[in-house]
Amino acid sequence: MNENIIFEKLYEKYISPTHKKCDKYMGIEIEIPIVNLNEEPVDFAIIHRLTQAFARQFQMDPIGIDDDGNICALQNHRNEDKLTYDCSYNNLEISMGKEKNLNVIFERFKAYYVFINGFLNTYNYTLTGMGINPYRKKNRSAPIPNERYRMLYHFLGLYKNYTHPDFFHSYPDYGMFSSASQVQIDVDYMELLDTINIFSKLEPIKALLFSNSVMPEDENGMLCVRDMLWENSLHGLNPKNTGMFDHEFTSVSELLNYIQETSMYCVMRDGKYVNFSPIPIREYYKKNQLSGEMWNGSGYEPIVFQPRIEDLEFHRTFNLVDLTFRGTIEYRSCCCQPIADSMTVAAFHMGLVAVLDELKKLLDNDHILYCRGLKPSELRKSFCRGTVPEFIDENELQSLVLALLNLARTGLENRGLGEVHFLEPLFERAKRKTNPAMDYLKAIAQNVPIKALIFQFATID
Repeated sequence: MNENIIFEKLYEKYISPTHKKCDKYMGIEIEIPIVNLNEEPVDFAIIHRLTQAFARQFQMDPIGIDDDGNICALQNHRNEDKLTYDCSYNNLEISMGKEKNLNVIFERFKAYYVFINGFLNTYNYTLTGMGINPYRKKNRSAPIPNERYRMLYHFLGLYKNYTHPDFFHSYPDYGMFSSASQVQIDVDYMELLDTINIFSKLEPIKALLFSNSVMPEDENGMLCVRDMLWENSLHGLNPKNTGMFDHEFTSVSELLNYIQETSMYCVMRDGKYVNFSPIPIREYYKKNQLSGEMWNGSGYEPIVFQPRIEDLEFHRTFNLVDLTFRGTIEYRSCCCQPIADSMTVAAFHMGLVAVLDELKKLLDNDHILYCRGLKPSELRKSFCRGTVPEFIDENELQSLVLALLNLARTGLENRGLGEVHFLEPLFERAKRKTNPAMDYLKAIAQNVPIKALIFQFATID
């Protein structure tokens, strides 16, 4: 296929939407683990009853039905808020439609959360603000029975067919027990490259502030195990599909060339997903035909298919700073936060986006992180493991974090919407040199019961 056509289609998908001049809106997605306090597997029948009750309470309409006839996605068509389940019925997701004011988003989110937890509490269940379900080993690892999640779980489980014994972890079901807090913010074409480059440099700092995914029984010492779960899965077989950008893009053409080096792993044919071994876009379109697998109703069977330019619709990357087809940057590296701190992720990003030039100057003048040749990805990996390289003075690092938070505060103040209070938990973390993961592990070491922590992380008031 002609490379110019591919380039033009990628430009149309990812770059053209950034040409639309608009005010900065944000959309927030918060995945939250469902915990059965009886320490038994989550009963999906209870979750289906919750979905129906939620639909009635908030007048949301079904937009997704699984193969068993159960609702797996709801939407309010007025404000575009959604209730969905991420990968399985063990992991609930609340997606807030785009808004300018974080206070407006929080009030709607709080209403949803209070209703959901009130319903779940009657069954001795709860939601809780943790990046890893603390009872993950007690739950059933069953994907939502629909085309998308059945294919995804099957695809991730194929890592066993690859000869990379030291690369892959053994948690192909990680999407069923790991939860994120993600925010999408509109990006203008003129700020596109700066936004990607600058926020990529921020990823190590975000590991310090937002880490909240621990698996102490299996991955001892890790504060943000989510990075490893993505990067050492089949999604990360091509490292360009996950993780961070370690170099700065100097042109849109360079960015699009990078995107062409990222891999595809699924398409649809006749309304059914076809999954295949990940292959870079550039190589994908050099093939006359490819081999994959398709679910036939009872199992997977081989299929041979031909590439189509329309297949780019199914291209998706999972970078920590990710350009989307909506004309937004998706900031997707943060774990689900303690529920009381749910808006901290959006507040941090929205505040810094509002002072992009000042943020660039601060990072360009950095002499603390990027003075010894380590790449942003290497620094983030170190912080995710709870270690600080010896060359970094921890007091100077704290000063840098506080300077970034002060910039975020300035950005929110400039917006004039009364959103600054959402940053307060981050200032408190920075002053104590801690994050939710560190607090969790410290409590466990002091023999605080898991249930007490579940309730602590679940509190919204």
